[in-house]
Amino acid sequence: MKSVLLIGLGRFGRHMAQKLHEQHHEVLGIDKDEQRVDEALGLLTSAQIGDCTSEKFVSTLGVRNFDLCVVAIGDDFQSSLETTALLKEHGAPFVLTRATRDVHAKFLLRNGADDVIYPERQMAVWAAVRYGSDHIYDYIPLTPDHAIYETAVPASWVGKTIGQIGVRQKYHVNILATKLKGHLDPLPGANHCLSSDETLLVLGDTKEIQKFMHL
Repeated sequence: MKSVLLIGLGRFGRHMAQKLHEQHHEVLGIDKDEQRVDEALGLLTSAQIGDCTSEKFVSTLGVRNFDLCVVAIGDDFQSSLETTALLKEHGAPFVLTRATRDVHAKFLLRNGADDVIYPERQMAVWAAVRYGSDHIYDYIPLTPDHAIYETAVPASWVGKTIGQIGVRQKYHVNILATKLKGHLDPLPGANHCLSSDETLLVLGDTKEIQKFMHL
């Protein structure tokens, strides 16, 4: 369990608060808007109404005691930048800040953010990969060149075992799991026979994965 300071309770902030709540983390939520605070109360351990661009206010929060500080302000870049800088100045160990543009991300990192999340861009990339192919059902980028894909079993692989196909040797990818009707079978062995009803969770170089997905 972590202690989290969540600044900004708009749509993104509330979604994050809900997930943190489900994971049983302790969350102090803050927003300038009283209505937003009221709407998020059920998802928070505690809440305050306040302006985190105010150094006086930030100094009362004890930010160095939080494992994670999240700046979820998405519609006011100046406030996001000032809040991020103040959190670091007051000893916050890790600050994660939301960005809405590439240039914003660069400035936030230069002014104290330990990491930046860019949800609009990340979701756009995911959607392009997911819906740009009839055979991809999920996509998790790991590096610019490597990713995990959930993909349909290529027609030429159906009825064959992983060993017979020589997936790793021939295609230079690793099958992390198979999934059938919501059931996940992690690390299937060489004798696992693939069916058309399954999907594969495959790890590898994106170019190599794209080759076998077009078999």
